[in-house]
Amino acid sequence: MKTLEMKFGNEDNKVVTISLEQPIEPVDPVAVEQAMDVIIAQNVFASSGGNLVTKKSVRVVERNVEDIEI
Repeated sequence: MKTLEMKFGNEDNKVVTISLEQPIEPVDPVAVEQAMDVIIAQNVFASSGGNLVTKKSVRVVERNVEDIEI
């Protein structure tokens, strides 16, 4: 499963991660940056360290899980 992770800085200068499962691929960097700008401008999410105030990074993470029978 792939996850899009958007990392923000909050008012306490700590990193806050917002994850979205199954992003549309290929990921459009311009659209993601615009979405992050909207999240910051409209205070869509808050954290224990205050409002999100900066964009830090974006990445796509792929996780593979394989069950092993015992």
